[in-house]
Amino acid sequence: MTDISIVIGWKFGHQPGMATRDGVITDFPGGIPSQADQDEWTAEYVAHLAATSYVDDRREAYGSVGDQLDMQYWDSVNGTTVWADHVAAVKAVHPKPEG
Repeated sequence: MTDISIVIGWKFGHQPGMATRDGVITDFPGGIPSQADQDEWTAEYVAHLAATSYVDDRREAYGSVGDQLDMQYWDSVNGTTVWADHVAAVKAVHPKPEG
């Protein structure tokens, strides 16, 4: 189960006046939201995580900016496509979800 404090922080930008305790909203601007609203926000958050998980996977697989620049430099010196091939391989392994 996803922690509701993380969900409301994501959904509402960690605005003041929101608090949780033991996974229960205890303070919320305008009153405590219904369980149906909380369930809807949680589903939105889980869908967001699924739709954006490839970003972190790609970031890790690409390597450091310095390594990428080094690949680009040597590609320009040697007339090779090592960097472009690397990027294509990372994108193939960690595709962006459709939709």
